[in-house]
Amino acid sequence: MTVLQNLWDCIRHHEDLLKSPFFPALFSLTVYLGFCLPFVVLDLLSPRVALVRKYKIQQKNVSLRMMWSCLALSLYNHVVYIFPLSVLHWYWRPVVYTVEAPGIGNVVWGLASCLLLFDFQSFVWHLLHHKVPWLYRTFHKVHHKHTSTFALTTEYSGAWETLSLGFFAAMNPMLLGCHPMTEMLFHIMNMWLSVEDHCGYDFPWATHRLVPFGLYGGAPHHDLHHQKFKANYAPYFTHWDKLFGTLHTS
Repeated sequence: MTVLQNLWDCIRHHEDLLKSPFFPALFSLTVYLGFCLPFVVLDLLSPRVALVRKYKIQQKNVSLRMMWSCLALSLYNHVVYIFPLSVLHWYWRPVVYTVEAPGIGNVVWGLASCLLLFDFQSFVWHLLHHKVPWLYRTFHKVHHKHTSTFALTTEYSGAWETLSLGFFAAMNPMLLGCHPMTEMLFHIMNMWLSVEDHCGYDFPWATHRLVPFGLYGGAPHHDLHHQKFKANYAPYFTHWDKLFGTLHTS
């Protein structure tokens, strides 16, 4: 049996939980907070530890009050919006798990396709919400409260922004016919990259340093967007900003 098949069998062992209407919201919140936690610890250490502070993109301290306001809004959105909609989705599209795991080629292709499609959708969505003043004032402005980003600002946004971007992320694996395992891995990868984009740190092992030729922007790319507002609209990759002349690197 392959490694992927063994992993998929372990996942299917908890099928009752996976098919629960509570699972999507619980999965989303747990993975998100799990990815945020290490950066929260670093934010608490940075005022006292020079080694941590060395990698901060902006030398601004993150207070507990700032963290709590972001966390509270994220919890509110999950309870009031994401959970009810995930229950409706559960009724509309019953979960079916196949016995066979996907092949490694299918997983890689599915992850790359979902990520590139989401990057394009987010770029268009983001650009429109900055170019149309009403959209910015009404929906997107709340996300720009913090010009110096930290991990918990990832989901500091109103209901419209949370649900619309969540809709893209949920629909893409369905549109592309991905295996349920690939779909789970995409959501995990997408959440990690989003948190890393907002973490406020530029580490030597960060994703943008591992992807060659400046194809991936990472935390410096998105942090600059929060500083300048009128550049770097794509969440992950840089090709759309290059094409539209909105890429800033300093």
